[in-house]
Amino acid sequence: MSTSPLSSPSVLSPDRYCVIGHPVAHSRSPWIHARFAALSGEPVDYQARLAPLDGFRASLHAFIAEGGRGCNVTVPFKHEAAACAHHVSARVQLAGAANTLVIDAQGQIHADNTDGLGLVADITRNAGRSLAGQDVLLVGAGGAAAGVLGPLLEQQPRRLVVCNRTAVKAQALVAGHQGLAEQQKVELQAQDQQALDGDFSIIINATAASLQGAGSPVPAQVLRPGSLAYDMMYGPAAQGFLDWAAQHGAQPRDGLGMLVEQAAAAFALWRGISPPAAQVLQELRVLLNTPASAAPASA
Repeated sequence: MSTSPLSSPSVLSPDRYCVIGHPVAHSRSPWIHARFAALSGEPVDYQARLAPLDGFRASLHAFIAEGGRGCNVTVPFKHEAAACAHHVSARVQLAGAANTLVIDAQGQIHADNTDGLGLVADITRNAGRSLAGQDVLLVGAGGAAAGVLGPLLEQQPRRLVVCNRTAVKAQALVAGHQGLAEQQKVELQAQDQQALDGDFSIIINATAASLQGAGSPVPAQVLRPGSLAYDMMYGPAAQGFLDWAAQHGAQPRDGLGMLVEQAAAAFALWRGISPPAAQVLQELRVLLNTPASAAPASA
């Protein structure tokens, strides 16, 4: 009796990947990577794993022991993920945080950070806005800002200003990236959030201001007509900032594209191929009924 190919013992199980966080049930990463796998024909099984707040390292090593090949890391474990790795990329060294771990055949952990790659790809490819030669404002100096500053500098804007409610944090972030800025010939500055000097063609909100009900953490004077106002969050968390941008003549854009593009960069590190990020982003926007930008709330 012949054996069906589907029942053949030679059929390999899919490789295992996951996202680890606390909380993690809300994560869209399993859906995104399932679509990447289906569209690219890659044998990938991707799940969300909840780790205790004091148990990231144990959760990671348990996953590796189960045959895990790689994982994404979300809040609040990105700094700890970098510390767990045997090898780190230059992006992780700069940011001090990792969101993507690659597990090799010997169980060695290689850490990378694809957040900045995702942001740059969404701005330049999906939004169609060049960063080269532009004046860019990065609002915030926490982990989200640290993860994207290096890749932003590598796009060689003319000037990049980091502002934060606590000026010393912005100054520390700028100091850590000054060597890269000089290498890329970018004017990199830290400024007080309450006393910003000048206006900008691209404003990137890396804070959670909208979650506190604030439309924007910076005044409208930083905008130029047609400026791109980008919030790294998406959905209701970004709505206040998007409404503020639209009301002041800017082009608002949320961070859903960044989410998909950083996942695509991670998938490429794991599988060696680039998945169809644009198609998956379009599908996800339909699924969530979330446009890239929003009309003013009063419209």
